[in-house]
Amino acid sequence: MNKYLKLILGFLAAILFGIGLLVAVFIFEMKPDKDAEEKMMIQAEQYLNEKFNEDFEIYDVLYDNMGNFEFEYAAKARDKKTHTQFLIYYDSETNQMVDTYRTDKWEDDLGTEIRPFIKETFGETTEVFVFFTNENIGQEYNKDPINIGSYKEVDAAPTIRIRIPRERSAMDDKNLNEVLSFLKSEVQLQSGSVFIEYIADNGEILDEEWWREF
Repeated sequence: MNKYLKLILGFLAAILFGIGLLVAVFIFEMKPDKDAEEKMMIQAEQYLNEKFNEDFEIYDVLYDNMGNFEFEYAAKARDKKTHTQFLIYYDSETNQMVDTYRTDKWEDDLGTEIRPFIKETFGETTEVFVFFTNENIGQEYNKDPINIGSYKEVDAAPTIRIRIPRERSAMDDKNLNEVLSFLKSEVQLQSGSVFIEYIADNGEILDEEWWREF
C-alpha cells in the first residue's frame, strides 16, 4: 500500500471518528439529567404545595434540549378538575419559581368561548388557536395563583390564529370584521390580534397569511 493511499484512508478514518464523536455528543445532550429532573420535581412539588391546593398535581418533567424555552427543565402540572395543563419552572431573571397556570387557563377558557362563533362564521373545518404571549401574566397582574380572575378584566392582548383549510375567499374580510366585533362587544376583550392562515390538513400553505389588530 503506497503512502498516498494510507494518507487518504487515515484522513477518512479521522472524519468518520469525528462524525461519530459528534453524534455521540448530540445523543448525550438530548438525554435529560436524572438528578436535574429530580431536583425540579422536588422544587415544583414544594411550590405547588405553597401556592395551590389538592386539586393540582405534578405529573412529569419537561426537558428542553432544543432551546425553545427560557428554561432547561420544567415540571408539568395540571388542574385535576378542569384538566388545564401548565408548567412550573425556575425563572433565572427573578430568581424564583414561577408557573404558567393563568396563561394556560385563560388560553383554554378563551378558546372555548370563541371557537363556536368562529367555526360558525368561517366553517366547521376551521381551527382556532389562542395564545397569551406574556408567559408571566400571573406575576404581572399579581393575582392569586388559584383564583385567577378573567382575561376580560385586564388588557392581556391575546393572539388568536384562525386556520382555514382552503384558499382565501371574498367573504373572509367581512367574516373577520364580524369576529372582531364579537371579540370586542360580546367577549369584551380590550385588545388583541387575529391572524388568518390558509393551511391544508397536510400542512400545505394555500394562501398568504394576513392579520388585524383590535
